[in-house]
Amino acid sequence: MTTANLPDTPAEFIVLHSRNSSLVLEAHADEAPIWRYWGPRLPDGASPGVPLRDTRPLPSFNLDFDQPLTLVPTFGVGWFGQSALLAHRAGRDFAQAVTRCEVEWLAPARAVVLHLTDAVAALRLDVTLRLDEASDVLVASTRLTNLGDDALDVQWLAAATLPLPGQCDTVRSYAGQHVHEFLLQTDRLSRSLWRRESRRGRTSHDCFPGAVVTTPGATDDAGLVYGAHLAWSGNHQQTIEWLHDGQYQWQLGEWLAPGEGRLAPGASLQTPEVVATLSSAGLNGLAANFHAELRARLDWPGGAMRPRPVHLNTWEGFYFDVHPEPVKALATAAAAVGVERFVLDDGWFHGRHHDRAALGDWWPDETKFPVGLGDLITHVNDLGMEFGLWVEPEMINPDSDLYRAHPDWALQLEGRPLITARNQLVLDIARPEAADYLFDKIDALLSAHPIRYLKWDHNRDLTTAGLASGLPGYRAQVHAVYALMARLRAAHPEVEIESCSGGGGRIDFAVLRHTHRVWTSDCIDALSRVDIQRGFLQFFPPEIMGAHVGTAPAHTTGRTQSMAFRCAVALPGHLGVELDARHLSDADTRELRGWIQLYKDLRERLHGGRVWQGETADGVVWQAHGDAADELLLLAYRVRPSTHRYTPALRLPMLDATARYHVQEIAQPAGPEGVWYHTAIPHFVELRREGRACDGAWLAQAGLPLPRELAETAYIVRLRRV
Repeated sequence: MTTANLPDTPAEFIVLHSRNSSLVLEAHADEAPIWRYWGPRLPDGASPGVPLRDTRPLPSFNLDFDQPLTLVPTFGVGWFGQSALLAHRAGRDFAQAVTRCEVEWLAPARAVVLHLTDAVAALRLDVTLRLDEASDVLVASTRLTNLGDDALDVQWLAAATLPLPGQCDTVRSYAGQHVHEFLLQTDRLSRSLWRRESRRGRTSHDCFPGAVVTTPGATDDAGLVYGAHLAWSGNHQQTIEWLHDGQYQWQLGEWLAPGEGRLAPGASLQTPEVVATLSSAGLNGLAANFHAELRARLDWPGGAMRPRPVHLNTWEGFYFDVHPEPVKALATAAAAVGVERFVLDDGWFHGRHHDRAALGDWWPDETKFPVGLGDLITHVNDLGMEFGLWVEPEMINPDSDLYRAHPDWALQLEGRPLITARNQLVLDIARPEAADYLFDKIDALLSAHPIRYLKWDHNRDLTTAGLASGLPGYRAQVHAVYALMARLRAAHPEVEIESCSGGGGRIDFAVLRHTHRVWTSDCIDALSRVDIQRGFLQFFPPEIMGAHVGTAPAHTTGRTQSMAFRCAVALPGHLGVELDARHLSDADTRELRGWIQLYKDLRERLHGGRVWQGETADGVVWQAHGDAADELLLLAYRVRPSTHRYTPALRLPMLDATARYHVQEIAQPAGPEGVWYHTAIPHFVELRREGRACDGAWLAQAGLPLPRELAETAYIVRLRRV
């Protein structure tokens, strides 16, 4: 091949705009589109003007044809960076290059599909890009089709390849483990490759499928930041790589197990979506974009979110020791403190007395509920509460009627021992007969009773995950659970579903196509929850964040916090209770009832607007909810003892500098000894009584004075524009 045969056709500039961002590609008819820009909004009509190659002198000891970063960089024909596709046909066609590019506009300047064909390797890539005007969120995905006569084995297919400017310097990602999710990791970007991978078969506790990339000087409220998240509940990978023009590329996609990417002639492989965005307003601006995108895709019963009902879950109250009369007594106690939804967790179904048996046998245990669940549900409903039920459909215990009847329904590998976790195996729900069995059992419960909520759990990683054919079943399992959830939602559209996976092991934008709440963590220790919830809120809005008031000492850490601090930390999320309310003291009962009423009074504001987060230099972290042009609720948490003689003021940069705000402390339901105490400083006395008017500019630049509080306390104020 000579240089005359290499791509050399006129450039067409593809430009997508949203309110605050723009995307520019340089398209040629005979190669993949070249990335020219993804960043802050360009003026209408602005374009590079000339093709990129006309502006880049070739360095020494280089190929004679310049190959910049494209929408789908490919291996073997001159691109030496991370490739968006790695595939072959029995060792052949291992190199790919786009030979034809066709542009299909779905919406002018908003959404486009790039049809990219490789006539030599006989494949087509269809890359869809949608840039939302309101949220500034880019949603991208890729579909690969085998046009050849032989099977194509795919090792890696990026859902999206995104450009990052060279001034990016830091990547913020989230690691963790069970009961310690959303553990912030901050790494410097350099010429070294940055990569995160998860092969656990679910979103995972330890490797969240998304990250935030910052530029120098970026803060919570200012500076250019980029974020991306893979909307997928299975194995995943993301990579950030330095390029020789000083820029970076960011790839995200599904991690494919060997054999999962084999495409027969004519078959296609569809990637998950990448949800990506940028903001010149720092981390809080980025969070607002993600929140807007997720809120637009949530499929609420009735078409719109209703006020999130106060929720009691029985798990830490009973564990497996579930019996009708104690559960009814707990329901009565729950209703008395203002609970609106009562969820019966594990321990209710056939043979379920511990975690070693019964998963798969989804009907009421005859020894515990001899007349079924109807009497309990009627009792709950008569108390004015909805009824919810815990299930773990994707799992099966070896000690279960289902396993004894169908041991072949467990994911397994011939010749390999079965590996249990929490004494359970994974049910192969990609089998139609297994999915039908689960649908029939759960449908029967939902049809027989007014059950309005399912807590859907998934308590183990996938191992020996082989299908009946012997092929790997990781991605098949994820698609099968989406299909089962969709099938149940279609049959029972009034039912809400919570995604739980040992707490935060399955939290992503894809499972939230089918669910309405996530259980953020099995850790309900309020001090631990502060950091967990702050990480969560970078990507997800508060109304879907399960946040419960637990017992003291906390079951997962042994630490004790006051009722007030536990309630204050849970308040801004979807508030729930996870304790045995039958055994609360009269004082704790009154205090908990007061906090629940406060949540009901505030939830529309807490869940109806933007969220800002920040911290001071003295152990105080804060978040504000609402609308800075109207009304904000500010929650400041002191998580450590003060190291300052005088508590630093809290700056609120989101406020309108030209406006004045009426600032008033929200009185917190006091405990028996009046533990919520502020010294008699006039400012704080006035804020607690009638409030006072303050200049927005002063609060934004100088800050709101904070009281000197003990560690593990909260200060809550309301700011109304006047």
